[in-house]
Amino acid sequence: MALRLTVFGATGGIGQELVRQGLAAGHEVTAVVRDPARLTVTGPGLEVFRADLTDPGALRPAVAGRDAVLSGLGARSRKEAGAGTATRVTVPVLRAMEAEGVRRLLVVSAAPVGPAPEGDPLLDRVVRAVIGALLKDVYTDLTAMEAELARSATDWTAVRPPKLTDGPLTGRYRTAVGTGPRSGRTISRADVAHAMLTMIGDPATLKQGVGVAY
Repeated sequence: MALRLTVFGATGGIGQELVRQGLAAGHEVTAVVRDPARLTVTGPGLEVFRADLTDPGALRPAVAGRDAVLSGLGARSRKEAGAGTATRVTVPVLRAMEAEGVRRLLVVSAAPVGPAPEGDPLLDRVVRAVIGALLKDVYTDLTAMEAELARSATDWTAVRPPKLTDGPLTGRYRTAVGTGPRSGRTISRADVAHAMLTMIGDPATLKQGVGVAY
């Protein structure tokens, strides 16, 4: 069934994949961007919407009447994370959706935000702790973003990948609702986008964090 989708962060690695795969599946896709020149995806069914991401009122036309909103928004550096970028740009999206009565939202978070998988090997737990310390500001920001999701009126899903790669779309990965796949260390941006599009209609993922990994 063709859906009407809006993608935020459409010029990022996951965002462009969401747009590309959404169009390939026959959906109508509105790509919300700050700089249209950075969007390399084209095709029938695509609408490019330029907007100030800090103004919920300006975002309302981009989400009105949509079946789902997908977001690849987030900090591109530790400095941006320290400024709470993921939270700051996600809250206006939430307010715009609530104002328009649009409920389904899927966002990109990160594996360390969720609980560690039960039975994870010691090496994976050590690596997780080290990465968590090195990127503390990033995960603090994403944790705050997920708290905003939980307080919202949306039917949200926070998709939590581990280390991202530029590998190909395979469609072969593991998911775990509420936690992460055991020993899940990497996944391509293309497969994260595939997982997000697949989860749109999955009621088991509503108001949940979902780990995705190979």
